[in-house]
Amino acid sequence: MTLLTLSSYYSSNHPRQTRLKSGVVTVTNIEAIYRRLIDEGFNEGNLAVVDELVAPDSREHQRGSEDGPEGAKKTIAYLRSAFPDFKITIDEVVVSGDKIWARQRGGGTNSGRFAGHAPTGRIAFTEVIDICRIENGKIVEHWGVPDQLGMMLQLGLIAPPVRHAEVTA
Repeated sequence: MTLLTLSSYYSSNHPRQTRLKSGVVTVTNIEAIYRRLIDEGFNEGNLAVVDELVAPDSREHQRGSEDGPEGAKKTIAYLRSAFPDFKITIDEVVVSGDKIWARQRGGGTNSGRFAGHAPTGRIAFTEVIDICRIENGKIVEHWGVPDQLGMMLQLGLIAPPVRHAEVTA
């Protein structure tokens, strides 16, 4: 039932499919799971979907984030509190074996506390590389590499670095 639900979700929302000679449409289950977490969890703020897609004993390798579904829910709630209009756009995915690599861009308007700072009212986006390992239809490991420096610069929370030409002049 889960595969049918994910397949139906994926094929109705994402045109990249493989059509077999029999006319049956197949989809990459791993990609469907990941996209559903991004679309429903992060973009819509549906925390219930996290329990469905993230294993209870999942391991989080991104610095500052907690393991398990509760850790993922905290991350989503934190980002949506700091950026109520927060959205992620997935630019590219690669699935190999039990892993998915995704290049994406996420952000919005900073109207809540972020990184210990008061809201700036600025719009900011970060580029992110995500890697997830899927087992038995659930995310069991996640590695995230966001451009935190770029986000902090856009929000005006840190000064831009000195350029080489300015140092030697």
